[in-house]
Amino acid sequence: MTLENAIAELYALQKKLAAYDHAEALIYYDGVTAAPRETADNRGAALSVLSEVVYKLTTGEETVSLLEFLDEHKQELDEKQQRMVYLMLKDIREMQKIPMDEYIAYGELLVKADDVWHRAKEASDFEMFRPYLEQIFETQKRFAKYIAPEMDPYDNRLSEYEEGLNKKTLDEFFSKVRSGIVPLLKKISEVPQVDDSIRFGNFPADRQEKFSYELMKIIGLDLGHVGLSTTEHPFTTSFGSHHDVRITTHYHEDDFVSSMYSVIHEGGHALYDTGSADDLAYTVLDGGTSMSIHESQSRFYENIIGRSRAFCNYIFPKVCEFFPKEMQGKTAEQLYIAVNKAEPSLIRTEADELTYSLHVMIRYELEKRVMAGELEVKDLPAEWNKLYKEYLGVDVPDDKHGLLQDSHWSGGLIGYFPSYALGNAYGAQFLSKMKKTVDVDKCIESGDFEPVNAWNRENIWKHGSLYTPAQLLERVLGEPFNADYYIEYLTEKVKDVYKIEV
Repeated sequence: MTLENAIAELYALQKKLAAYDHAEALIYYDGVTAAPRETADNRGAALSVLSEVVYKLTTGEETVSLLEFLDEHKQELDEKQQRMVYLMLKDIREMQKIPMDEYIAYGELLVKADDVWHRAKEASDFEMFRPYLEQIFETQKRFAKYIAPEMDPYDNRLSEYEEGLNKKTLDEFFSKVRSGIVPLLKKISEVPQVDDSIRFGNFPADRQEKFSYELMKIIGLDLGHVGLSTTEHPFTTSFGSHHDVRITTHYHEDDFVSSMYSVIHEGGHALYDTGSADDLAYTVLDGGTSMSIHESQSRFYENIIGRSRAFCNYIFPKVCEFFPKEMQGKTAEQLYIAVNKAEPSLIRTEADELTYSLHVMIRYELEKRVMAGELEVKDLPAEWNKLYKEYLGVDVPDDKHGLLQDSHWSGGLIGYFPSYALGNAYGAQFLSKMKKTVDVDKCIESGDFEPVNAWNRENIWKHGSLYTPAQLLERVLGEPFNADYYIEYLTEKVKDVYKIEV
């Protein structure tokens, strides 16, 4: 085999795998958006066939030989090709350690688990979902031991979403975050709460949908390549490459702000996905390098931009166009104050910027203990409720508003949640760097997002997964990650909204 032929085969293999990924993503997307309620078994059967094909294609002798040959000649490959080979070999060596029948069975389990989770949440019945969640956690532990027997199982799962991430790093990060947030919450509790009534009223779903498309265009999404649908829990997914990305939202007719920020959040993910360089399409480098970096983009657009005074001033006239009766007599400043109200609450996705990372910290603590065998799945509801009372001072009324609120565990995403909090902190540090060359507030006030998007595209999006998270942060920031930027950002926001000294 010549090196030239091997490189050609490498790209052909990735394109084939991208096609299977496209098919699997479509099946999942259909299942959580439009599929009839009783079709989970059918989708599970289809996915089990696809999973077996992907497993054999990925771990087959021909694929392994190709990648090992390229690895032996890696000095003759360019930077992108070297990274492709590294990532594919890493995935293969991990997958080879998992028995094929278990790999396929796990895929079927997740399809069923997602279906049952939807039903359980609707009925507010954790016991309905518990057997599936027990199997998911046990499988995650088992897979972690297969892949890296010498490694802590939860560290292994965390590193799946953020290469190199571990409990030690997160314990230190969350300790700093908690010590910064708790005093701010105490200060707020000592002053009158702000008025957020502007967000509540009667906002028909059809008008919210039209407003959603307007928001997508405003932040710079290409509607020819990014679609919108509705589901119980909003998410973003790519179909095979960055040329086809879908986001979802959930409309609450009594609160337009919920979907507004859901669309901006998922839109941030979609901007990152569609921003990958075209020469990365249909390769393993297409898309974000880690979930924390990905969440840095979604949270950046949702909060740092979307909840800024500049954005509220810009978007308010458009809100009035879609909801003229509801906004009569209201002001942009009222909107700014309302969307930045800081108050302990039950639902993570509805949480304000200040308390949001506390919601994530609760999930991190619970996952860590279950993965370590210190907490059984059956005891999760009680422990969840206890931590919500301890960390946020709120009483959880039922499972629907408790640990069944998120879809992540039903999808097997154990170790994902910390990405949200890290993403918040990364975003604040990115903002500080961006402001050195971009007048961010001026861009937002004028509705011209292109300079902001161009900075993100050049520094973050276009690289896809070419660099590790640590390498990308170093390239972009020129300094180590520092959570102090995040605490400083939150402190300034609280001072501005509540008119208090901190």
